[in-house]
Amino acid sequence: MGKIVIEEMEFYAFHGHYQEEQIVGNRFLVDLEIESNLLAPAESDQLADAVNYQQAYQLIKKEMRRKKSNLLENIAKRILDALFSEMDGIEKATVRIRKMHPPMGGPIKSVGITMSR
Repeated sequence: MGKIVIEEMEFYAFHGHYQEEQIVGNRFLVDLEIESNLLAPAESDQLADAVNYQQAYQLIKKEMRRKKSNLLENIAKRILDALFSEMDGIEKATVRIRKMHPPMGGPIKSVGITMSR
């Protein structure tokens, strides 16, 4: 067993509870951690035996751009749904989504959630 980690994928998207957020948009950072059996690809050195993290990135990119969500939790669920339905070899996945500089009435670097399946 091992982990594949993709950190700080950056997207500009139009998610948020407030209408202004869905019009103006914001910067989001997404981290992904996938637990998988890494022995087969380590031995074979073949992508066909591995969890393809480029495919994982493309699925996340699609979900971030797809439809507007009010909550980060909804985006994370959609990402996890897509990963498990489109990819093989994932034992566990954890997604972390952060909204940068959210409109909360003061200087805040980010707000975020972490969800696993």
